[in-house]
Amino acid sequence: MRKKEAYVTPNDAAVPHAQRLHLQRIIEGLNEGIILLEADGSIAWANTSALSLHGAEELDDLGDTPAGYRKRYTLTYRNHHRVPARQYPLDRLAAAETFEELLLDLGRKDDKEFLRHVLARGLDLDDGGGLPYRVLILHDQTGQINAEERFERAFSANPAPALICRLSDLRYVKVNQGFLEMTGYTRDAVLGKSAYELDVLDGGEDKEAAVAKLNEGETIVQREGLVKLADGGAKFVIVAGQPIDMHDEPCMLFTFIDLEARKRTEMALRESEERFSKAFRLAPVPMAVCDGVTLNVLDINEAFAAVTGAELEDGADQELAELGLQPYEGMIASLKRGESARNREATLTAQDGGQLDCLVSAEPVMIGGQRRVLLVAQDITERKRSETELLTAIEAVMQDTSWFSRGIIEKLAQLRAPAPATRDVAELAQLTSREREVLGLLCQGHDDDGIAKTLKLSRNTVRNHVATIYSKIGVHRRSAAIVWARDRGITGHEHARARDKQPKT
Repeated sequence: MRKKEAYVTPNDAAVPHAQRLHLQRIIEGLNEGIILLEADGSIAWANTSALSLHGAEELDDLGDTPAGYRKRYTLTYRNHHRVPARQYPLDRLAAAETFEELLLDLGRKDDKEFLRHVLARGLDLDDGGGLPYRVLILHDQTGQINAEERFERAFSANPAPALICRLSDLRYVKVNQGFLEMTGYTRDAVLGKSAYELDVLDGGEDKEAAVAKLNEGETIVQREGLVKLADGGAKFVIVAGQPIDMHDEPCMLFTFIDLEARKRTEMALRESEERFSKAFRLAPVPMAVCDGVTLNVLDINEAFAAVTGAELEDGADQELAELGLQPYEGMIASLKRGESARNREATLTAQDGGQLDCLVSAEPVMIGGQRRVLLVAQDITERKRSETELLTAIEAVMQDTSWFSRGIIEKLAQLRAPAPATRDVAELAQLTSREREVLGLLCQGHDDDGIAKTLKLSRNTVRNHVATIYSKIGVHRRSAAIVWARDRGITGHEHARARDKQPKT
């Protein structure tokens, strides 16, 4: 602190002068800035806090008088309007005018970067001996106002919806753009409204507890709720409340997380799972849901239970084999790797202990956020029995085809299920044109001699062609070769027609 020699008028007594020195020693240690004016308006004394607040080291740096102060320092109101010369706090005090809590921005004319936010108060006191005390009290508000400005900027720029409610009257005093975009309200439609008019704590069983926390000014932990929208609708949100002080007033800061997209996704997922559950239960073919990691069975449908008589034990891990399903070799390992399976042969043990031939398909799926495997088994026992009987019959009649008519051979081949509309071109392409001719004559019921005579080949050559055909198409009997060819549209007539169209020499 720097001070002048105490100004003492001839009429000053020793006691008042001692009282002033005592007062100076008391206020020297105060955090508030204190400036004393003499009766003539000159600056008599300032404590260290006042000098520091002005960026000054000596009392003379303050300018000695109100006029000298104005030459060194600038004052503006918070609305950025300049303070008129005669309205400076020191000028008002020099005129014996008192004032309360004047919020000003303090700057230095020799330093454009210097800025302090101060709250000024002027007192005109009397020491009881006729000596006036004109005191300027300055509170440094710089840290608080800077923090408030940072908060204002962060609050406004934050994309997360937020709202501030004043606790004294439960009215909204601030709203950011995120809340306006989420709800569709305008700023004027929110500011000034009460928490009863725009209820952000609606929804949820804990609403009464949340309202009680608001009234008591206590933290409201995150909770689900509903916020009404400007168009009359409502939106699912997570809302939390945090008590704060804003401009020295207790307030509640509400923050929101928009749950609408997540809620809609959850509802759609729930509906999807309900539809899946119904389809799973009512499907006419045996189906099972397995764990995606262990492949243990978690659920079976009514068709599976009806066919096998199996029952799932609550809380027990049961393997597919325990429920009677014996998949093909390597299928379990494949499914555990998350791979799909299509129409793989397997057996299923029926209630009577018999073995059913099945085609098993399996697909990895996500159910309730968990990795699962959906497995479907199609009973093909009757179809396989029919195919076996057909092959046996064809094998029997093909023992001697010399007297069998071509028409009967064709009818027998057509007893199998119709060939698919799309032929496997790759399988047919592996046969040469001569091998196709030989296969066609086999389909017409010719034996090796008949084929040799028709194609003008030796019998050994025909036998070699037949053996090659068996090897390429993976069969071991003439009847199986005929069935394979019929399934792929080979009848032998196409070659006969081609030969008939050749010009005769």
